[in-house]
Amino acid sequence: MFELGWFSAKLFFKGRLLRDPIHFVRQIAIATGINSLILLLLEQTSMPFWLPIVISSLATGATMPFLLKDFKTK
Repeated sequence: MFELGWFSAKLFFKGRLLRDPIHFVRQIAIATGINSLILLLLEQTSMPFWLPIVISSLATGATMPFLLKDFKTK
């Protein structure tokens, strides 16, 4: 298992793992933006500190399968 992860990491850093790296970076940026926006909006409320983090993480985790459904590797 470690060997498979190591091989994938080497291909990623050589630039040969992703078919369209720009699409991948764009989708990750969208997810990061969603997470940041939710987190900043919820931090303005009187919730405990940990609750906005949990909510924004769950929301981002729920959107990732939709954002990366067309993700292709070489």
